[in-house]
Amino acid sequence: MAFEKLGNFFGISDDENYDAGKQVDQTNNESVDYSNNEKVVSIDSGNNAKTGSSKIAIYQPRVYADAKVVAKQILNNKAVIVNFNNINDEQAKRIVDFLTGTVFALNGEIKRVGDKIFLCTPPKFQIDGSIPDIGE
Repeated sequence: MAFEKLGNFFGISDDENYDAGKQVDQTNNESVDYSNNEKVVSIDSGNNAKTGSSKIAIYQPRVYADAKVVAKQILNNKAVIVNFNNINDEQAKRIVDFLTGTVFALNGEIKRVGDKIFLCTPPKFQIDGSIPDIGE
């Protein structure tokens, strides 16, 4: 059902009655304006709450205690981007270790996506691709 709606949105539906509302008289040479007949749906029309949309939280911890807030987001099935630019390397390492344990317990993933930036995801997210310039 979701694939059918997605196909309809992109105009690749195989519904036989799709063109039934747009019949054009071939004998009449006048142009027909269909702009008022087409439905335009906003991407942010409030349907996200019904479909259980996923969110990504962004954090920039300043102390080790901020790791608990980040971990709670992961436990609530939200992906989290963590930027360690404003914390010393020793505390950043401790927070990464803590978050690694959190995502491991949930069968999630943690991946370095920047110099001091990590992406932590619960199991319902899938991380594809890699950035070759970043050592892991």
